[in-house]
Amino acid sequence: MIPVGDELPTLRTPIVTIGLLVAMWMVWLFVEGAGLNELRLAAAVCNWGMVPAELTHRLPVGFSVPITEGAACAIDDWPSNYLTPITSMFLHGSFGHIIGNSLYFWIFGNNIEDSMGRQRFLAFYLVCGLAAAAAHVFVDSASPFPTVGASGAISGVLGGYLVLYPRTRVAMFFFPFVWRLPAWLVLVMWFGIQVITGLPSLMQVRPEVSGGVAVWAHVGGFLAGVVLVRFFVNPSLVEAHRRMMATAHTGYFR
Repeated sequence: MIPVGDELPTLRTPIVTIGLLVAMWMVWLFVEGAGLNELRLAAAVCNWGMVPAELTHRLPVGFSVPITEGAACAIDDWPSNYLTPITSMFLHGSFGHIIGNSLYFWIFGNNIEDSMGRQRFLAFYLVCGLAAAAAHVFVDSASPFPTVGASGAISGVLGGYLVLYPRTRVAMFFFPFVWRLPAWLVLVMWFGIQVITGLPSLMQVRPEVSGGVAVWAHVGGFLAGVVLVRFFVNPSLVEAHRRMMATAHTGYFR
């Protein structure tokens, strides 16, 4: 399920969305080495990814888990651990990971920025990302595995989009066709997949990250976006969007 566009035009250039995307890609290229060196990638993920057990102190310092061939990630007590809920938002585990996040963020993020204003949108994005991190730590507080990715914050953007523009059509690629579907259907389906994927982890004696993806971070970020969007949105900008949609050509997709 890949988004390729929506029918909602923007009023202004989404500077914050573009800036966050540039920051993610700069980190991927210059800090993580574009994933071309497994040890360099593993070191970045281990040092700057969010490890729940390092925040909750539920595992002893020195406890380690393999993270790639020939390397392990060990629990430590560095002060920088408390920054990792933020730093982890700018790290990714693979090309597919960052490309997928970038695509979702661009399709949905520019309109949410346009509906809040730049400063409010940046705050909203970071708060949703922190809520996602908190949800992941709550569900798997003793996990020694580092979590990385902008998915939690982007999930908050999706939640905000659902509240503000549920009837906007989104072009989704389902191989081999592109379908134009209402945003509420796309986003409710996406949320349902996250919940269904995450439920098995709640039934385990010791929950693990489901399939290598912190799905409860996605759920937490999405719900935060649904709840918080009304506190960050600029009503006049939303109304301007709706007036634009009312007069725009109905076949417009970007």
